Amino acid sequence: MSAGILGTTISGASSATLGKAAKAAGMPAASGGGEAFADSLGKLLEGVEGSQVDANAAITNMVENNGEVHDAMIAIQRAEMSLELTVQIRNKLVQAYQDIMRMPI
Repeated sequence: MSAGILGTTISGASSATLGKAAKAAGMPAASGGGEAFADSLGKLLEGVEGSQVDANAAITNMVENNGEVHDAMIAIQRAEMSLELTVQIRNKLVQAYQDIMRMPI
């Protein structure tokens, strides 16, 4: 994927930047508190799945001559961006877990 919103690493991005990226990808932004971490991850995954379903529907419409090519391409890019963001978040979570496990007791 070309360098874009997701070209930078999660660790170098501010929370405002991540919120904008999540909003652009059609995902809920992180809230200040009260919401469980698992619920946030669940919403993120639902957003990714929803964007993939939208992309598939747009492609189907394009193939059946009911939709425009540019609409399908935009939906595909949104789905790709949301998936890339999710993968980066997963990578950071795995890295944080590994760092914690390496800490001496």
